[in-house]
Amino acid sequence: MPVLRLKPFCTDYIWDGNKLRTDYGIESDLDIIAEAWVLSCHKNGMSVIDNDKYKGMTLAQYIEIEGPDVLGSNYEGYAEFPILTKLIDAKENLSIQVHPDNTYAMENEGSFGKSEMWYIVEAEPDAIIYYGVSRAVSEEEFCKRIEDGTLTDILNAVPVKKGDSFYIPAGTLHAICKGVVIAEVQQNSNITYRVYDYGRKDQEGNKRELHVDRAIEVARRIPNYSKDFSDGHLLRCPFFTADILHGDNEDEVSSLSFVSLIVLSGQGQIEYVDGCGIMQRLSIKKGESLFIPASSGTYQIKSDLNNPLEILKTQIGRV
Repeated sequence: MPVLRLKPFCTDYIWDGNKLRTDYGIESDLDIIAEAWVLSCHKNGMSVIDNDKYKGMTLAQYIEIEGPDVLGSNYEGYAEFPILTKLIDAKENLSIQVHPDNTYAMENEGSFGKSEMWYIVEAEPDAIIYYGVSRAVSEEEFCKRIEDGTLTDILNAVPVKKGDSFYIPAGTLHAICKGVVIAEVQQNSNITYRVYDYGRKDQEGNKRELHVDRAIEVARRIPNYSKDFSDGHLLRCPFFTADILHGDNEDEVSSLSFVSLIVLSGQGQIEYVDGCGIMQRLSIKKGESLFIPASSGTYQIKSDLNNPLEILKTQIGRV
């Protein structure tokens, strides 16, 4: 049973800050870090193993060597790694955007669609997110509001605080807004249709590309169903199951799925028995990401009493 520490792939955008470096200890050659892809086998950027005999390999290379059993039986039916998790630092508002579902994405993009979950790790006073429309909106009005810059007038502006979580099914108009750090769990897709971007320009002075025609085809223009997606967890949906762990914990990795752990705050250590039957201890701290293969059995999390741990745990499918 290895416990693999992962180094993230990082991206920068015009809305990013630098908390992921200064507060979460994430290293990158980028000047500023918008997103850290802390669990990723996506072709656009992959996590790299930072310990054990696999150090220096991408997570995808490790899976290719060890075989799909390390992913668990819930992986059956997938042709590629099914989820992607990120830490996102929004110094400014992100664009209003929408993602397609699997059917549309496969037909038009050759990719998974994208449903996702947000867990609010930090939020400044008065911080909000945009989450769906506040009322039914016709296609004509939708297009007009994009053109005249009033799209946000018909969106739900939801106040957020640390510990809030949101499920954003494919087709939901949404945006992370300034002053928020989130942990995002999503399908393994990088397909985003940007609908409205406040008239901002990129570093070359050009307005950022919008994808209005595609957005019209996939956006849900009626309010989201009011539904509890937790099912006894932080979130449980067809694509992944997420939970929050606080302080000391003892947990078991079943044959259904691997376990991904993202340390959101605090420090401590994880204890586990390796393949030779030897007890191992791995120090963990805020900003780190771990991968534990399926069927690994029991592990213990020991939290520092003066700096207690908060960890986001993710598994694939309904667990």
